[in-house]
Amino acid sequence: MSRITEELKKVGVFYIATTDSNGDPHVRPFGAVAEFEGGIYICTNNTKKCYAEMIGHSKVEISGMAPDGTWLRLTAKAVRDDRDEARAAMLEQNPDLGGMYKVGDGIFEVLRLDEPECIKCSFTAEPEIIK
Repeated sequence: MSRITEELKKVGVFYIATTDSNGDPHVRPFGAVAEFEGGIYICTNNTKKCYAEMIGHSKVEISGMAPDGTWLRLTAKAVRDDRDEARAAMLEQNPDLGGMYKVGDGIFEVLRLDEPECIKCSFTAEPEIIK
């Protein structure tokens, strides 16, 4: 598992900033992250505005604070992966999603975070670039 995926799992709830067609920012909480074929994945419902915003403008920023007081800032491009294998991997690694989504349900979408740039910050140490 990549270090970025591990850090996002430690954070638990993380916030994703997207941009709408007017250029206005929007931030929402997410909690599911998975790794598939070496890529970092998030998921959402294709009827939500955040999905349309990520499809319309793929650049996102993610932030979350871990229980130890460190926090992450991650920028990436959210790219839709329409393969059922990617959806199955997300469900396997996040079993709680099974109450909301199923492979083939028509609404469950997974997005790969391409070109991730991640910085781990703290009040007591220099920022650390995570690859």
